[in-house]
Amino acid sequence: MIWIDRLALFSPLDFAALGALLLFWIGIGWRIEHPRPARPSVSALMAGYRRLWMAQMVTRQPRMFDSSLVGQLRQTTAFFTSAAMIAIGGGLALIGNAEQIAGVAQDFALGGSPAFVWEIKVLVVLLLLTNAFLKFVWANRLFGYCSIVMGSVPNDPEDPLAYPRAAQAAELSITAGRSFNRGLRATYFALAAMTWLAGAVPLLLATLVTSAVLYRREFVSQSRQVLAELPPQTR
Repeated sequence: MIWIDRLALFSPLDFAALGALLLFWIGIGWRIEHPRPARPSVSALMAGYRRLWMAQMVTRQPRMFDSSLVGQLRQTTAFFTSAAMIAIGGGLALIGNAEQIAGVAQDFALGGSPAFVWEIKVLVVLLLLTNAFLKFVWANRLFGYCSIVMGSVPNDPEDPLAYPRAAQAAELSITAGRSFNRGLRATYFALAAMTWLAGAVPLLLATLVTSAVLYRREFVSQSRQVLAELPPQTR
């Protein structure tokens, strides 16, 4: 009964906005990872380039360039992992001071909701950031696996294991990139979820804008056009 009474503090529009946030977050992710063959997303195009990269690595001597690239990718995932952890810590601090958030909201005429309402709104942001953190950590781990498999690729391109091992490294890189992109999308929608502090309508608008930005970058951006001009042909 207590939870029912507390849920009554939220309006139907709040539930609709929250549902839209989750639906668009999952939906745009599925659309990006499962595009139509006739119009691949940037992520799908980059998967082809990752396979081409590993195929080219077989005959590249020395391979310092390839190891440097993987190192940079790991540094990027480590940076976002640290950033997500800091953001989670800040969110936990906000939940611990929900009364102050309620006071600030009253000052800005955002309503006189009890602290429980603000705690739930911040908790949604934290859940998305936690998802992003876990994705970034896993991406970093996978790039580490990828570097090890790359080191096992024979130097002789005539070796029967050379290209199969390179293909294994490519698939690990693709999986790592997919996890990293999922973390980025969770971060984007966590930023959108922050607008719920201002109300359900801002949350709906932020969700639509975030989804539109992600769709544009993956399907109609100039960078996608450049990547699609000469799609990679792997061995």
